[in-house]
Amino acid sequence: MNLATLKAGMRAIITEITGMDDIAIQLQELGFNPGCEVAVLNRSPFGGPVTVAVRGATIALRRTEADRVKL
Repeated sequence: MNLATLKAGMRAIITEITGMDDIAIQLQELGFNPGCEVAVLNRSPFGGPVTVAVRGATIALRRTEADRVKL
């Protein structure tokens, strides 16, 4: 399961960030690290961004970015 498939209002624990590129590094710098809890606040329709809460911050991610956060 990944963050892009989690429904609004659900919480989960991050297990890994896939890839070894700039996007993976940026996600980790934003606080998406294994062991951290993440909550989906809102899912935009038609493949739009996913708004999540992680480490006290609210962040909007593209679906392609959210796909890389494994739960």
